[in-house]
Amino acid sequence: MKQSTFLFLALLVLGGAKGALAQDPVKLSPNLYTVVMENDQVRVLEFRVKPGDKEPMHSHPAAVVYLFTDAKAKATTPDGKFQIFENKAGETIWSEPVTHAWEHMGPGNGRVLIVELKKGTPPKPAALKP
Repeated sequence: MKQSTFLFLALLVLGGAKGALAQDPVKLSPNLYTVVMENDQVRVLEFRVKPGDKEPMHSHPAAVVYLFTDAKAKATTPDGKFQIFENKAGETIWSEPVTHAWEHMGPGNGRVLIVELKKGTPPKPAALKP
């Protein structure tokens, strides 16, 4: 697994546009995202795209990303810089917080699971079982 590849849905952390940080991708692109579950610690998103699908500038908090399909995508940061990412099905990627626009380039339809971490929730110690 290449952590640098896809710092996905994240490109994750080349951006920090102050105005775009509050832009929720689920609200901006409801046709591409499904909220699978949400609690006080995480929000789990399913992201489904077709080649050519584009997202406007939006933000994600730190997240774990799992790819169900191969993917090639272009991520553009608020300063106009872009990067092309190519990833394989089965990859799991750690993503720092990011602000970016996104374009899915194929090779076919894409499907990704994004587990966004919510800030301000300290980790709880695991309970030990006897």
